Amino acid sequence: MSLTSIVCKLLESIVRDKITEHLDHNELIKPSQHGFVKHRSCQTNLLEFMEIVTEAIDQGDAVDLVYLDFSKAFDKVSHQKLILKLNSHGIGGYVLKWIEAWLSGRRQRVVIKGKFSGWTIVESGVPQGSVLGPLGFIVYINDVDGCATDITTMKKFADDTKAANRIRNEQDKMNLQQCLDKLVKWAEEWDMQFNINKCKVMHLGRHNLKYSYTMNGVELKSVEEETDVGIKLANNLKPGLQCAAAAGKAKFVLSQVSRAFHFRDKSVFLNLYKQFVRPHLEFCVPVWCPWQEGDKLVLEKVQMKAVTMISGLQSKEYEDKLKELNLQSLQERRIRYDMLQVFKLMHNYDDVDRRQFFQTAGEESVRVTRQSSDALNILTTRCKTEVRRNFFTNRVAENWNKLPENIKGAGNIKTFKSLYDKIPEQH
Repeated sequence: MSLTSIVCKLLESIVRDKITEHLDHNELIKPSQHGFVKHRSCQTNLLEFMEIVTEAIDQGDAVDLVYLDFSKAFDKVSHQKLILKLNSHGIGGYVLKWIEAWLSGRRQRVVIKGKFSGWTIVESGVPQGSVLGPLGFIVYINDVDGCATDITTMKKFADDTKAANRIRNEQDKMNLQQCLDKLVKWAEEWDMQFNINKCKVMHLGRHNLKYSYTMNGVELKSVEEETDVGIKLANNLKPGLQCAAAAGKAKFVLSQVSRAFHFRDKSVFLNLYKQFVRPHLEFCVPVWCPWQEGDKLVLEKVQMKAVTMISGLQSKEYEDKLKELNLQSLQERRIRYDMLQVFKLMHNYDDVDRRQFFQTAGEESVRVTRQSSDALNILTTRCKTEVRRNFFTNRVAENWNKLPENIKGAGNIKTFKSLYDKIPEQH
């Protein structure tokens, strides 16, 4: 990397930090955005969304969910209109002038087998691979939430956007359709474009009337499953599809690792498994944690296979091999992930409102009972459906409430993990 490139990246980082500080201080980025935002992630995006959807289904309502697909999203951003958007967010002065200079004068050409096209001026698109580009993009689409004021929810992870509405009557259907019409109009106004052939609608709920929706006069395709920020979501909201997909990816990677290493030393192979295989089995797992034994076994079998590949183990049974390797079962690790996510919510490590997930015993309106003896205890609620009963909000209460007070009130995440891992029952 040249000295000029290093200096440019350094300046980008300084400008990005300055803008981020301004946006955070003034709370200008809409809470629907979870991509490239501090203390938000794929997991917070999915948890917030699934909380809303599972609660609606549990209450007997239908939900229509539309997955939106921007066509070449990052490449469509108009440089002139991006400057207007940044200015409307209170970013001006030398910072805005620097960004304007940074965007201007960019050229590109195509090279194929040593043949060069002519140079073309680039008038749109945030520069790919840049430090500042992603932040510019989320500012550019920040006001798209104005199209969703009459529907239940809209969630974004960078350009991955979904809109959902409870459907109780014809008016609810019309509200969602009007939202889609506004989105098309917004895209036209700001030189963006939806790839309508890839925009899809999913109908959730037993009594869903399965209304049809259009964008720009084209009827959206109805699907029974879709990949949502890396997670397979089925219209029954059960995690079986994701379990199978996660296990499939993990087994594929495990097979590659096993072919590359014929001598499977305990230390080396175990580290390879932890680094390259297990993450596929645990990505955003608090969102889709399985409760049926068949789904649990689909995941656990991958670890069972990995363990049997390790050379030099004395034990024969799977549980004994785990102890010999100082390894937890995937089920134990899923509970740990749950508890860690609750801790983050309770102590505001994630930038989401904990109250949308659960009520704690320390809140004023709570009646004093055995369950409310600890202010950090989670109060349980009754659920009608299997999906809602086993979703994060309700699933975590029993295990969390059993934790000692010093663990629930730990000073930071590192201390929480250390104290939690010392609980005898976890080993």
